[in-house]
Amino acid sequence: MKTNKRNIFLIGPMGAGKTTIGKQVAQLLKMEFIDADQEIEDRAGAPIDWIFELEGEEGFRKREVKIIDELTLRQGIVLATGGGAIVAKENRIALAGRGAVVFLETSIDQQLERTRKDKRRPLLQTDDPKETLEELAENRDELYREIADYIVSTDRGSVKSVAKDIVDMIQSD
Repeated sequence: MKTNKRNIFLIGPMGAGKTTIGKQVAQLLKMEFIDADQEIEDRAGAPIDWIFELEGEEGFRKREVKIIDELTLRQGIVLATGGGAIVAKENRIALAGRGAVVFLETSIDQQLERTRKDKRRPLLQTDDPKETLEELAENRDELYREIADYIVSTDRGSVKSVAKDIVDMIQSD
């Protein structure tokens, strides 16, 4: 692992597997796993969809910037970010500068499959989730790539094999 990169930050769209794969990577490397969205919910004492409803996306993003700044200052963590975390320039700077950034790439079809039963994703509570995911990908894909040290597809292979691939890539650098 790069000497200045003692953390691993997982970025990517919703449904890419950041939390699931992140837990496996942390286990393999014996590091602490943190989910940024879960941290926001724990501190707010409320679910993300409720925060969105009350404060809008802007209010949620302000909370997210604060949490990501704080969490990325820690050492020895695997952090799963929310899909939109990279929208804020402050987050991109903190993530890129404080750890190894892994972009978990996935297809729109996989995202739809993995998120179709999840009612707690505010941006997908729409008549056309596929169109929403396509728009999000169009707006965010370049931002993910901009700060990614590694890009890994999560469409094929088990969670364990993807996690092992990530660990192998990071350890070989």
